[in-house]
Amino acid sequence: MAAYIEKFVRRVMSPLLYISSRERLQEFLSNYEPGVLGFFEFNASPQPPGYMTYFKSALHSLQNDYLGTIRFGVITDRKVAKEISLGNPGSIYLHRNLNSSLVYPDKEMNFTAANICKWALDNRENLIYWLRPHGGKSLLLHNELKKGPALFMFIPYNPLAEKQPLLHEIAEVALQYNSCSKSLPVNDDHDQKQVQDRKTSSDTDSHNTGRFSCCNTVVLPQWHLMSRIHNICELCVNQSAGIRPSKVYMHRCNFLDIEAALDSFYLKEHSFMGFLSKFRECSNFPSFYSPYNHYTACCQTLSRELIASSSFLQNTRVLPSSNGKNFKEELTHLVPHIEEKTLLSPSYHISGNSITGLSCRTNKTLNLYLLDSNLSWIYAERLGAAGSASGKEFAAIVDLKEEVHYILNHWQPLIKPNLEAFIQNYSKVYSPLQRHLVGDSPPHVSSQQLITEVTSSTFYPVVLESKKDVLLVYYTTWCGFCAALNHVFIRLAQLLATDSLIVTRINIAHNDLPWQFMVDRVPTILLFPQNRKDHSVKYPEDQQITLPNLLKFILKHASLPSTASDPPSSCPEHFFQYREHHVSYLERQMQRLRAEIEVLHQAQDVLRSHISNARKNTQDLKVQKEKLEQHNKALELHKEHLQVLYEQKQREVGTMADKLTELAAASQSLLAENAMLKFLMISLESKSKSKPEIEGGANADEENSSAPKNTDLSDSDSVTGTLSSELTKENTTE
Repeated sequence: MAAYIEKFVRRVMSPLLYISSRERLQEFLSNYEPGVLGFFEFNASPQPPGYMTYFKSALHSLQNDYLGTIRFGVITDRKVAKEISLGNPGSIYLHRNLNSSLVYPDKEMNFTAANICKWALDNRENLIYWLRPHGGKSLLLHNELKKGPALFMFIPYNPLAEKQPLLHEIAEVALQYNSCSKSLPVNDDHDQKQVQDRKTSSDTDSHNTGRFSCCNTVVLPQWHLMSRIHNICELCVNQSAGIRPSKVYMHRCNFLDIEAALDSFYLKEHSFMGFLSKFRECSNFPSFYSPYNHYTACCQTLSRELIASSSFLQNTRVLPSSNGKNFKEELTHLVPHIEEKTLLSPSYHISGNSITGLSCRTNKTLNLYLLDSNLSWIYAERLGAAGSASGKEFAAIVDLKEEVHYILNHWQPLIKPNLEAFIQNYSKVYSPLQRHLVGDSPPHVSSQQLITEVTSSTFYPVVLESKKDVLLVYYTTWCGFCAALNHVFIRLAQLLATDSLIVTRINIAHNDLPWQFMVDRVPTILLFPQNRKDHSVKYPEDQQITLPNLLKFILKHASLPSTASDPPSSCPEHFFQYREHHVSYLERQMQRLRAEIEVLHQAQDVLRSHISNARKNTQDLKVQKEKLEQHNKALELHKEHLQVLYEQKQREVGTMADKLTELAAASQSLLAENAMLKFLMISLESKSKSKPEIEGGANADEENSSAPKNTDLSDSDSVTGTLSSELTKENTTE
């Protein structure tokens, strides 16, 4: 919405508020939202050291917490800073209303914007939590309800308004409700004369230095089962005032201190049970955790009658004994409930109409939540708000564990007195508030309607106050079985369309009923007899919801009409005629029912035959499936065998190919050698033919010269030897 966007933009543009006076500081601290203050002096430079880091931390806070519930401020005056114990420039202070305020530990953590933002978010204190559901499916409300009882307050919130009077009143109520800082000191004025002689010197010294205490009264177990004597001890956590912390770290009484004191006390419990004294006996024992703290136990012997007397209860706040130990005799009838106002110490002055510290005085502590009714009014209507509520103001308490739901009356405005009374009534041991039943609006009733729709508002007049037998069916819209059985109930209403029985139904998902009329399953059928509404009968869960079974159930438990044979004195003539028509009508209806039953039996037989055939087919399919699986396995084995043979043959073919390749190479070399031999043979033949011619020429020339003749002969011999050697080599090669 535009108002929220504008507020966010303004916070981003001005993330820091400048505190220049005590009035501005008081106004800043009086706000219910947690606040962070930083002290920076702007004397020397326009931006003191650490100021920009602090400025960025405010922007980091807006980024992490977009709702802007933490406010950041800057103090520029040293005098104003001293009001919250800030003396050094650059110090950062986190204000908290209930617990002790904190100063940023710059020695333990680095001074960065992310650390400052994380420190503020982790240690902030929220009195009221803002919830802004986005309208879609989420677990926001469920996660908050799991934390405990919740008080939801719907108010028309304007984020741009400077003053919010209604929000201011709600914040005051939240602050008073959670203010648990008042301790219960030991009342040493009681029996002062008797106690003064028995006090130790250390106890006297502690009174001289001053102290503040957190106290609880413990009732010790009785000495014997038949004994009527108890020892009552008032256990206190004491601390000297000389070591009281500063304003920022102000000591507060908390449950951790009391728990530690009880643990130490129960270890010495037998020593406090073994004495008998009519006066208060006090003793001190040190703490386990701190050398400055010590525990004081002041005990006194009282009889059971004195414990139960009103004078003792008005002056003592009693707790159960022995840290929750179980004893054979119950002491609840002796010790009133801790939540009753009569158990408070007289020093703890709280009026009967005040809610101050009520969250710590009851076991039904509420978590307070705010919702903008302009955005989330649909949730208020679901919780029980009227659609025409004036001003859209509404408050409701929801306890998920106890499954209770209370709303503030619509005619009461949402102001501080009404809100305080609403919280007080819820916190009482026996709350006078009435559980609110959420239900739909009553539907329009038609004269031709066979089944009557019941809501939370019409349950009592239609079901419980009716002078007829009422058959009530519990259903929901998401229940598929309920929708499947609608025709059965419609047929039942048609058959039993008399003035003595009403068939009704209720949607329990949208309508709440008192606990004694709720069910844990749907569909559920209850019969409320005519004259015995408190003896309602539930339809057996082990029986099927059929028309014959429903008729037997109704005829067995319903209030049957009178069967007297004598006609009424007012109309004797028409009585017999009416009875004859009624008997004939019932006979026709019975014949029709028998015919329907016969048809149903036939259909059942046909269905059984179909089911048997389907089972046979299923069995056959299973057998065929097993055969196919076996055949598939055989094929797989054959495939593996063929794969092995294929690989073996492939290896053999490779070996033969290698051999053929070698033979081809050898044949090529032989062919080459054969060609060479042919060439040599041709050359030899040509030489052999030319030899006679050479010899004839040689004889003719013998006469001319003998020397040349010898030379020619030698040449021929050399050629002949060469040829013969070549032939020899060729023969060897072949």
